[in-house]
Amino acid sequence: MRLATLAAASLLAATLTTTAGAAPQNFPGAPGALTLAGKCAKLVVGKVDATKGCEGELASVTLVNGQVTFIFTSGGKMLGFQGDGTAIKPASNGNARMPLNLVVTGVGQKMTGQVKVAGTCTMGNPYGGKPVAIECTAESKDTAFTGNFRTNGKAPKQK
Repeated sequence: MRLATLAAASLLAATLTTTAGAAPQNFPGAPGALTLAGKCAKLVVGKVDATKGCEGELASVTLVNGQVTFIFTSGGKMLGFQGDGTAIKPASNGNARMPLNLVVTGVGQKMTGQVKVAGTCTMGNPYGGKPVAIECTAESKDTAFTGNFRTNGKAPKQK
């Protein structure tokens, strides 16, 4: 997953800015890249279940325009759920919900494809010291996408 995080960060480097020395108080937070450690509970694209090879690290990349992408990695491939971080709204049980507009795909170190979707990511606050879930579901005209991740309770690491 470190490769995916570095690939996503380097791919988006021209549009990212980081806040040096500032500890984020919200999630997904200020522009930059974060990684969360834990367990990938589910990763499915259409009828293909990639859960078995899904890595135990999730990347979150926030652009200066507020777009947020949660990047799952399995078998050297990346699947990113992208949405408008400025439109995050409270959801039940202290969670937040972000609307999705794209699913981005990649292999190795490059994000190569994108599909317009409708969907949401529901997330807890990983800075609370307890494990939280990040659950993304989206649908395009002909494919459904699902990514579920449970953190280990440790705060995200800024990249």
